[in-house]
Amino acid sequence: MPSRKRNIQLKIWVSEEEKKLIDEKMKQLPTQRYGAYLRKMAIDGYIIYIDTKDIKEMTAQLSAIGRNINQIAKRINAGGPTYQADLEEIRERQEEIWQLQRSILLRQR
Repeated sequence: MPSRKRNIQLKIWVSEEEKKLIDEKMKQLPTQRYGAYLRKMAIDGYIIYIDTKDIKEMTAQLSAIGRNINQIAKRINAGGPTYQADLEEIRERQEEIWQLQRSILLRQR
């Protein structure tokens, strides 16, 4: 059997209430392994987890707008017409991004 990186085992006893508190704190993080959670807490003393779901959503919307703008630019550069509907869609998407950004900032307060 290969030698283990972590070859010292620690065992601790906790009360039912302490176990519930540990479980509640673990739910705030993307881990379900007690060993990883307790090791990190014992070594660093705190963990900062930032939920970036809203930022990822805003990035996806920005990417969609970028694709639309590129399609419109290619058509215009090829001598094609500019459609008012395309420009209106870009304006609507921009408004969605502004609204999402406002909601993100309001939640941070």
